[in-house]
Order: sequence, then structure tokens, then C-alpha cells
Amino acid sequence: MQSRYESSPKEVAGMNTESLRANFLIEKLFEANQVSLTYTHYDRVITGGVMPVGETVSLPNYDALKSEYFLERRELGIINVGGDGKITADGEAFLINKLDCLYLGKGVQTVSFESIDANNPAQYFLISSPAHQAYPTRLMKKEEASPVNLGSNLTSNERTIYKYIHLDGIRSCQLVMGLTVLANGSVWNTMPAHTHDRRMEVYCYFDVPQNQAVLHLMGQPQETRHLFVSNHQAIISPPWSIHSGCGTANYSFIWAMAGENQLFTDMDFVEIPSLR
Repeated sequence: MQSRYESSPKEVAGMNTESLRANFLIEKLFEANQVSLTYTHYDRVITGGVMPVGETVSLPNYDALKSEYFLERRELGIINVGGDGKITADGEAFLINKLDCLYLGKGVQTVSFESIDANNPAQYFLISSPAHQAYPTRLMKKEEASPVNLGSNLTSNERTIYKYIHLDGIRSCQLVMGLTVLANGSVWNTMPAHTHDRRMEVYCYFDVPQNQAVLHLMGQPQETRHLFVSNHQAIISPPWSIHSGCGTANYSFIWAMAGENQLFTDMDFVEIPSLR
């Protein structure tokens, strides 16, 4: 498990491309039969991925957590962006198809990941935050996630939003989690941009076509920076930073948050003409 430490707006304003990528981009989420995690130090969120290929992969514990097991004081949100899979938590098995979400609450002691077909492995995106209360384990299928269609092809942001972990969906202590699928011909996400000082966020880009990319925008609204992001890569977004992007083709992304509150609408919007 890697560690990424917090950076202030002043530090980020002086970063070159290499420094920005080293601090905020997670380049490899999915490696065969590995649990690849990053401890972000933003709200003590851990994020990463698991891709089991032909064998069962267990969620390990880490000395940095100083706990008896990974979820002793934590909760975990999981979305599958690959082939069909199975997750077993404390002996209970859950079949996880593409875009399904599984929530595991504080106190779950054993977690293992499998793929149904090794030739089309499951790819599980993970986000974990500290938890003070145990909420029940719950699976939500994509069709149950109350999809909402937003945007317009006139502004190149026609999209469908799926909400999984939130106040009116799967309950959690801190986590908020869902995903956005852009329609054909649409490339802009989260524009007009926003910040939310009360929680951090992680974006996981997926279904980015081969040889295409997303230009991810970050930084303070008056001091923006950019990173080119490929398929199955993630961006760590500080609470003070915008998080938006434009692709060379349409794509999808998971948005996952943790912090002071779980209100989906808690956003400080930035007018497009004021961006710099």
C-alpha cells in the first residue's frame, strides 16, 4: 500500500507535470491477482483496485492501519468495472456484475475477490474510509441505482448518473459513491465545475477507448492545472480543488467521496467565465 500526503494550494500552484502526476494520479489500479491500494491522507481515504485472474484474492491487512483486520475501524465501497465476479464477505457470497456496487461495513473480517471467467476478469474499484458505526453489508445492482439522465448534446455532456452509496441509497458512515456514463458524442464531465471543502473525492476513469484519453482539470478555480488520464486510472482530488474533465471520446467514471457530510448536493459551484 502506497501513501500520498496532502498538498496545499500553494504547493500545487508550483508543481510541474511530473509532480502533479506523482501526487494525484494513480496510474495502475488493476494488476493480475494483486490488491493495489493507495492511502491518500485526505480524510484518511484508501483507494485502489483488485483484478483476480484464475484465483481468489483476499483483502490483506496492513501494518500502517494498526488494526486486527482491514475493516476493524473502516468501511469499504466496491464497484466492478470489468467482467462478472464474486465477492465473499465473512462467508456470504455476492455475485457482482459490471457496474454493480457492494458496500461492506465496519467489522467485516474477511473479504475475498474472484472472477467468473479468467479471460474476462472482474475489475473491482475500491474506496475505504474510517467508520465509527457498523452499517449492514449491501449489494446494489446497476438497475437499482436510480439512474438519472442529465446534460445535453448541445453542451457535449449528455450523461447518466448512477447513485449507490448515499443518504437515500446504501447507508454508510462517511462514504458517498456512484458513477457517470457519458453518452456517445459527449465528452465533458462535471462542468460547470465545483469544489466541496467538506470532503475529498476520487475519480476512477474507465471505458476510455483504446488510444484515447481524458484531460482532467484540477486545482483552485483561479489556478487550474491539468493531467492526461488513461483508461483504468484514478485521480485524487483535494477538497479545495475542482475535479472536471474532457475526453477525446466518450467514457465513464466512478466518483467516490468521504469527509464531513454525505449530502450529494453539497457543492460550491464555479461559474465557467471565472475559471483560470
